[in-house]
Amino acid sequence: MTSPGTISDPRVEDSVAHDRSWTVVVWDDPVNLMDYVVFVFRRVLSIDSSTATKLMLEVHNDGKARVFSGVRERAESVAAQMHSNGLWATMSR
Repeated sequence: MTSPGTISDPRVEDSVAHDRSWTVVVWDDPVNLMDYVVFVFRRVLSIDSSTATKLMLEVHNDGKARVFSGVRERAESVAAQMHSNGLWATMSR
């Protein structure tokens, strides 16, 4: 229940909830070496070596891997960092 003079817009609450569902996918490419991809994942995502290696192998074997899921601003940052390090990354909801 809202107090008098308070406007509650459910679209705002929905947009905040939906904003948390952005994902970053890194795609396989014929250029970057596996060790370099692990290095980039560790640095950009702040993850340990074994997790970075698992993600790299998923990219290598399946052609892609979901490396991040969260708010839009952070997803944009992660995708931009992947691009600046020479990896092909896309964002989706």
